[in-house]
Amino acid sequence: MQIKMFSDTICGWCYIGKERLNQAIEQLNLSQSIVMNLPFQLNPSMPKDGMDRIDYIKSKFGSIENAKPMYDNMIMQGEQENLQIKLDKIQRTPNTVKSHLLVDFARKYKVENNVITDLFENYFVKAKDIGDEEVLVSIAKKNKLPVDKVKEHLNKEENVKKISKMDDVAKVMGVTGVPFYVFNDQLSISGAQSVDHLIEAINKSNG
Repeated sequence: MQIKMFSDTICGWCYIGKERLNQAIEQLNLSQSIVMNLPFQLNPSMPKDGMDRIDYIKSKFGSIENAKPMYDNMIMQGEQENLQIKLDKIQRTPNTVKSHLLVDFARKYKVENNVITDLFENYFVKAKDIGDEEVLVSIAKKNKLPVDKVKEHLNKEENVKKISKMDDVAKVMGVTGVPFYVFNDQLSISGAQSVDHLIEAINKSNG
């Protein structure tokens, strides 16, 4: 059994979707190792240093007021999963390439699921800039990853291009929004689906 989950590390719906997927896997007594976390960039043209959060919201939605209903719904659904999404604390919207590279590196050490959860928590709960290498290194240390190798991986131009190519592949596959799940390369669904819906998809693709 394999589940590919496409997500972006600054996507609140992906944070919720990841938690619901974790619950579905736990209820089915499966291992988190069946999940492969793959990159999708909501903002591929984001400057390397990111941008001010308010400026980002205005550029994306036109105004803070336009974004409010969607964000309020996100916060409410997060609370249903015991996730504290503190959007009002976030000051900067980062470029997510390096955070995706950290997940990519963590896969070799079989801690990618822990790392992506830590990225979500650092961004949505602690309001940290997960485009900042110091923040990424602290997550690497927490997960006992070799810091020197992590830094090298994050700063290799060929690796940056790899994330861009993986993002392009996802879009060619038809991924237009995240979270997006592919179960055993047979069945795909998009959006922050309910735990029950995810269990149904796992069972259907694993039959």
